Amino acid sequence: MDRKFIINLCILVALICGAWLIMIRMGPIKQELPTEKELEIARAEGRTIEDRYGEERIEGWEPQGVSQGAKILVGIALILVVATYAAIVFGFFMLPTLVHRFTHMFYGSSEEVEFDPMHDARVFLARGDYEAAIAAYRAVVRTQPENRFPWVEIAKIQHDNLEDSDASIETLRTALESREWRVNDMAFFMFRLAELYEVDKEDKPRSVSILEQVVELFPETRHSANATHRLRELGAI
Repeated sequence: MDRKFIINLCILVALICGAWLIMIRMGPIKQELPTEKELEIARAEGRTIEDRYGEERIEGWEPQGVSQGAKILVGIALILVVATYAAIVFGFFMLPTLVHRFTHMFYGSSEEVEFDPMHDARVFLARGDYEAAIAAYRAVVRTQPENRFPWVEIAKIQHDNLEDSDASIETLRTALESREWRVNDMAFFMFRLAELYEVDKEDKPRSVSILEQVVELFPETRHSANATHRLRELGAI
């Protein structure tokens, strides 16, 4: 079972127990009048008096407990806190698994469900576990070396979620050097690298150099045309 799920489940149980203890420590709801038992004890001790309306009262008696309104408000606040955390736990840890199992049950009897090797990575990413998502995508790279998508997703997580542009650049460079890519895939990596050098690293010469390589490697293609257009925008030609 997922360690993070167990930790969050324990936190949820602790919240429920804490809410229950708070409600108990608040005590009973404040009573407006003394009970019959309290009156009997007061009569025996001679502590009863009559008020101006002729009603029997206990001398020095004050209502005990908390008001009903206060207890209701505290109860509502505690329920909202527990329910919100429970919804977060359900959404991040239980819902993806339930959806996956339901899909498998729904289609399993009539047709085979296509296996998605990147399912685990997407689940980790949805939970905010970025390192685990990267590790899952790297596992896909090992089984599908011709697929550029896991490389792209790793670089995206490093750049957008971990805010590490250096790691993102290193990932894209490693991807480029890892195999002979199709033209579209190789051009995609190079354009993304040029963008990172220009925007994140403010290294215009390096960006220009990569775009010039695109023009040289893929002449008379849309990639060459796009690179040439960008070079003009940068004032390089």
